[in-house]
Amino acid sequence: MKQILKLVQASATAALVIFSGQAAAADPIVVGGKNFTEQQIMAEMTSQLLKAKGHDVDTRAGMGSAVLRQAQENGQVDVYWEYTGTALIVYNKVTTPMSAQDGYAKVKALDAAKGLVWLNPSKANNTYALAMRHQEADSLGIHTISDLANTLNGGKDLTFAVNAEFYARADGLKPLQKTYGFEFKRANIKRMDTGLTYQALRDKQVDVALVFATDGRIPAFDFVVLKDDKDYFPSYALTPVIRKAVLDKQPKLADTLNSLSAVLDDKTMAHLNAQVDVDHKSISDVCQAFLKEKGLI
Repeated sequence: MKQILKLVQASATAALVIFSGQAAAADPIVVGGKNFTEQQIMAEMTSQLLKAKGHDVDTRAGMGSAVLRQAQENGQVDVYWEYTGTALIVYNKVTTPMSAQDGYAKVKALDAAKGLVWLNPSKANNTYALAMRHQEADSLGIHTISDLANTLNGGKDLTFAVNAEFYARADGLKPLQKTYGFEFKRANIKRMDTGLTYQALRDKQVDVALVFATDGRIPAFDFVVLKDDKDYFPSYALTPVIRKAVLDKQPKLADTLNSLSAVLDDKTMAHLNAQVDVDHKSISDVCQAFLKEKGLI
């Protein structure tokens, strides 16, 4: 009888262990990502970091922006890296210009009501920017957009590659020129697809190009981004956003994700993007090497 009782107890204990294991396995942290290189890098890097900390992870990269946001609001994605400007302007319909700090505080408060927690923003700001070839910018003494304005107003003819959207939009080229007090001559503005602006600048078909600040082609082609010294462009700070329900259960996730956020800036993201897009390295290898270099895994 005692042997039977022991067998029953042992079976119950084994069943409890199996059940607990199944429960844990059924509740991984779902990491999301959008469908472009920078986002695929962040999804993979986050997944590797969380796995190294002992978490079970389900990675769902390559999603459209609106679909990914909706998935997080619906509880289908637990964490992904979003841009402050996107969340503020696109998801929360806030179009009032504000500083990077105010924009972050605003979107943090608005999304808190939706059960989403914005952790520490990184210094990587994937916003619009103006870029020049490093050598030409140095020779002309152009380091900021104000320097560019002074050069153009001083009589120097420079050509500008811009995509059609930024050329026409209400918060695009015209108000930028008004803010800085300059104007490209109409004949010197070359409209083209976004991706072609980098090629045109590299091949010396233009002198200035509209780019995205963390694009890998900036370091690969030896471009320099002109400082937006009047803060015209809205901030698109790359930031980890996590569901409050998940963070409440595992509060240490904040420290883990913030440790990654702390080592990211424009140059770092551009370099990581370039390794994938220009050097054609695998995203997994690039992420693993970076995490090891920074001592995060």
